[in-house]
Amino acid sequence: MPDMKMVPNAVPGTDGNKYIPMEERTGNQSIVYFTRDLSPEGLQKIYNKVNGNIDGKVAIKLHTGEKDGPNIIPRPWVKYLIEKQPELKDAVIVDTNTFYPGDRDSTEKHRETIAHNGWTFCPVDIMDEEGTAMLPVKGAKWIPEISVGSHMLNYDSMFVLTHFKGHVMGGFGGSNKNIGIGCADANVGKAQIHTKTGKFNHWDIAKEELMERMAESSKGTVDHFGKKITFVNVLRNMSVSCDCEGTAAQPVVTPNIGIVASTDILAADSASVDLVFALNDDDHADLVKRMTSRHGLRQLSYMKELGMGNDRYILIDIDNGDCLICPKEAVKDVVPFVAE
Repeated sequence: MPDMKMVPNAVPGTDGNKYIPMEERTGNQSIVYFTRDLSPEGLQKIYNKVNGNIDGKVAIKLHTGEKDGPNIIPRPWVKYLIEKQPELKDAVIVDTNTFYPGDRDSTEKHRETIAHNGWTFCPVDIMDEEGTAMLPVKGAKWIPEISVGSHMLNYDSMFVLTHFKGHVMGGFGGSNKNIGIGCADANVGKAQIHTKTGKFNHWDIAKEELMERMAESSKGTVDHFGKKITFVNVLRNMSVSCDCEGTAAQPVVTPNIGIVASTDILAADSASVDLVFALNDDDHADLVKRMTSRHGLRQLSYMKELGMGNDRYILIDIDNGDCLICPKEAVKDVVPFVAE
């Protein structure tokens, strides 16, 4: 990962460092489901609220992590879900190689890392192993066509299963980052997002422009799958560091919250951010600082400008008879983080 001290402020701040509370947002509302049950059963229960259009050949887009990364979604949870869900019995975990040097910057090393980390219970497809494909990005100002791993076109549906956490450049990594960066191929697509020069492992885009490019990349994938894509964010082990930092990630200090799910990518990420901001100041200080200092909240406002969904939503508590709650109610009983 790049040293943030070496990345210039490519675009002056506009709103990516400012949190917009729900009461100041406008527009339609989407449905977001919430559970506090951080377990394989909890994941299955909430996934079943948003899986109505998932069928055919299914790609599960998740972050398999660097070697021995401590904070990724537990493998047994994913194995349990695949085994229990009929539409996932032949599903394939998908990812692409990395733009930064490390254990996943080539297909050979990536597959070794996947096996080392225990993702051996179902097939894993490195989508850019055999080249790239171009997807149109409607309304883009930076990336009119995004380069993705060519294998993505082999799938009928995509289940975006995301470990929500901080990120060294993006401020936070939710569903938008998972597919915006994670479906872009290593050599072309990720360069379209990260650099003006097109050079591999060169980082000269940050703050608002980076968030906008990431959202445009994500839009290419969302539009490609249409109604056959759904989003689940797991708010657990939320370091300020991304899973791409592996064992070098900063210690987790933010309490575990739960899981959110929606068929609307913007609503899912907005609810996840809102739940973090709803925590007590002492509990969310580090993660909020990471989001705002990187201007990461521009991800949300730009997704809205691109027509990718709604930042207003109805939050449904599936632990209590599908009652409606607000983020503050959802997190009122969280406890300080304790490593498992």
